[in-house]
Amino acid sequence: MSKHKHINGMELETKVLSRELQQRMYDNGLTIGTAESCTGGRVAEAIIATPGASKYFKGGVICYSNEVKENLLGVSAQVLAEQSAVSEEVAIQMVKGACETLKTDYTVAVTGYAGPVAGENDGVPVGTIWVACGTKDNTLTLKLNEDFGRDINLAIATNRALRLMLDFLEQEKGAAAE
Repeated sequence: MSKHKHINGMELETKVLSRELQQRMYDNGLTIGTAESCTGGRVAEAIIATPGASKYFKGGVICYSNEVKENLLGVSAQVLAEQSAVSEEVAIQMVKGACETLKTDYTVAVTGYAGPVAGENDGVPVGTIWVACGTKDNTLTLKLNEDFGRDINLAIATNRALRLMLDFLEQEKGAAAE
């Protein structure tokens, strides 16, 4: 499959996921925001691609630098230094911080190395991307670790972030029903 066809197929999936997320958020009067590093706003763009998103999407923080992660999202400088920005703990702290900063019920966060090169000699390979979503009290995480080239890595991370958020909502719904 050519790179172009692969990305077009992913764009269709993104629209389907965005529509599903809209139904969950809108029907239940819930709000969502994003905290994005390597995806640079792609998750937010996917969410707002569905008409009516202003009813549930409050906004996003593009936190490409550690300074922004610390100052706007309250990510621990110690965790950034010890584990790097591309870690599960940073993704979790991004969710919690964005829920607080944006005053949302839910947040989707993404941090990673999309390529073509990795970061500051921290030993984390290109294609490693942590996705987290949830509330300030509860998060679900996912690690992506395959390198398909920058464009495809970012498209995959965007779709997996939306799918993870839907999975989180489904788990939460199941827990509430018990």
